[in-house]
Amino acid sequence: MYPPPEHMTTPLSYPINPGAQPMGGYPNYPANPGMPYPSNPSQYPSYPPNPSPYPTSSPSMPMPTSNPYPGQASPYPPGPQVSPYPPQNPQYPPQNPAYPPQSSAYPPQNSAYPPQNPQYPQNPSYPSGQQAPSAYPPQSAPYTSQTHSYQTNAPPASNMGGAPHLPASQQSSQPKKGTPTVRPANPFNPTQDAEVLRKAMKGFGTDEKAIINVLANRTNAQRQEIAVKFKTLYGKDLIKDLKSELSGNFEDLVVALMTPISSLLARDLNKAVSCIGTEEETIIEILCTATNHEIYAIRTAYQSMYGTSLEDDMASDTSGSFRRLLVSLCQAARDENYIVDMASAQNDAQKLLRAGELRLGTDESSFNAILCSRSYPQLSQIFLEYQRLTGHDFSKAIENEFSGDIKDGLLAIVKTVRDRYAFFAEQLYNSMKGFGTKDRALQRIVAVRSEIDMVEIKRAFTAKYGKSLEEFIHDDTSGDYKKCLLALVSDV
Repeated sequence: MYPPPEHMTTPLSYPINPGAQPMGGYPNYPANPGMPYPSNPSQYPSYPPNPSPYPTSSPSMPMPTSNPYPGQASPYPPGPQVSPYPPQNPQYPPQNPAYPPQSSAYPPQNSAYPPQNPQYPQNPSYPSGQQAPSAYPPQSAPYTSQTHSYQTNAPPASNMGGAPHLPASQQSSQPKKGTPTVRPANPFNPTQDAEVLRKAMKGFGTDEKAIINVLANRTNAQRQEIAVKFKTLYGKDLIKDLKSELSGNFEDLVVALMTPISSLLARDLNKAVSCIGTEEETIIEILCTATNHEIYAIRTAYQSMYGTSLEDDMASDTSGSFRRLLVSLCQAARDENYIVDMASAQNDAQKLLRAGELRLGTDESSFNAILCSRSYPQLSQIFLEYQRLTGHDFSKAIENEFSGDIKDGLLAIVKTVRDRYAFFAEQLYNSMKGFGTKDRALQRIVAVRSEIDMVEIKRAFTAKYGKSLEEFIHDDTSGDYKKCLLALVSDV
């Protein structure tokens, strides 16, 4: 775009509009198709002659008629002389009053806008209340290069992961965090706690109450700080001292509290595959309910503690469809996008129906692929779509199509998706019901879930069994073991 004439400070040596014919009658005035032709030439000052190296056909530059070089042949043929140069711009007719002003291919010099695409009409041609196409800025505002005034078709930032954008009614937010019963002590003084524990174990007898008061009211991370401070102050290992002073289930519970959570779960998984037979219930409870982050931490701890991979040990001690389920879960690759894709949920429900109830036999791989890879909100929607298609619950399909450990593993995933708190309430109930107590399961669940969601688990326990968790613990355990369990699950 060329600057408007009123902004020029010195005459230009080139036409403002290249290729335009000078206005008729004003040979020294530069062409400007965007300006009106003057009616009186005297009102404009005289401009310097055209500095172009090419002569023009203007009468002000006549062709020579005599030989300017004496003694040499004239370079001009005799007769009327004709200019060897073509007209300056033959596509334009001569500029004289007989012709109207010529339209220019360039926008007016005082325009503030770039040339508009001819396929988009200008704003004034739009009906009232309608806007011009969003590819152009509003015509009433000065044109700038700012892009924030343009509309884009980009999806929302929260939906940039490849999933289709869905209405708010079809989206699922991330699950809310549970409420722990063991919270970080504040103020927290690891030196003082180490001194209390040392005093409780020093001399004749042991002060179990002091040990419970410290360890049951500190988080696992704070207990690790106490252990470091204890070794720093006294040069002794806190866990070894506790084991030497305590015994039975109380000792096992205290050691579980002093063990990092990922190491505790790795230890119980190793015991589940190392003992005579396999404790499938322990494996299912830990792996079928863990998040990607939890499985990754368990894998790392397992490799560090036992020098072998968790996946290899799970695969070597199990078989068939159950082994494939555990191997899939050990990958820690479940989708964690909490946006529900309705079309995909319907498609997966149809796949599960064709893989089970609509065929002779069962395609276990389809169940494995969907239940081990889809996010929990997505699985929840898949189960709803399955019930809409069949008229019965998805759990019934698993019970009809599977048996043994693979059935228990798939049902554990379904129960976790629907209500994680109710699943762990059921596991606590199973550890204490009937004759005897599954103490290791009870200790593990209480030690881990007391720092995550024990308040909700207790609520689900009471709703499902009509009796509080504290009452069950009180009736099924005894001594310092019972006191420590009750201190861990109490939320006062």
